[in-house]
Amino acid sequence: DPDIFIDDKTGLTHLYFTMPLLNKDKTNELSLIHLGHAVGKNLNSLAMTMPALRADTKNTAKEVSIAPVNSKGIRYNLIESSSVENKIWYSTVRVGIAESMDNPWQFGETVFHPKEHGIAWIGGHASPGPLLPRSFIDVGESKLVGIMNGREANKHAGNKILYGMFSVGLFIYDYENGKIDWVSPEPFIQDSEAKTITFASQFVETKPGEGILYAHVDDSFVRAYSLYAKGMRELIP
Repeated sequence: DPDIFIDDKTGLTHLYFTMPLLNKDKTNELSLIHLGHAVGKNLNSLAMTMPALRADTKNTAKEVSIAPVNSKGIRYNLIESSSVENKIWYSTVRVGIAESMDNPWQFGETVFHPKEHGIAWIGGHASPGPLLPRSFIDVGESKLVGIMNGREANKHAGNKILYGMFSVGLFIYDYENGKIDWVSPEPFIQDSEAKTITFASQFVETKPGEGILYAHVDDSFVRAYSLYAKGMRELIP
């Protein structure tokens, strides 16, 4: 799950990726999922560093969304983390506090937990997607519209777990304070050919008010969606 960030200030290319390790502690169901990191002048000169976030049995990290620098010079980035409650596994959205993109981050607060919101399309699993630039859609100072990947809550049939559909929704992120202000009550995109997964990963602005969102479908192919800021505004409070 690679995410590329090019630092405008230093010109360096940062690569973030999922780094899962087998947990040999049979008393805990979570594997150890670090947020790996490599940096270099370009993709051909990347060198591994310590993980941006090192997991333990209570903290996992993957699927990063890089936030702008706030007034304190800190980035409250977003990551997908996890929580197990009453043997039910949830994917949550959490803050990764980065005082520097070159050094390890710190785990911050959980800012979205599917169990607490009662939104059906994202009732079991939540993962932050790309934050859309203000040049594309502007919702106010220190706020950005983001793409959220969500999955319905798991269902159980005896000892078998039945996984729900993954869809794509919207959210508003206050990157100054590291808070999610709003998550759309309905999904924004569910691919017509998807059997279980529509997962948005990257946005490219092509002209004022227009852009392309790339999503992978069922871990099988990549779909490109045209997004129009004018229409999206009607979905945002």
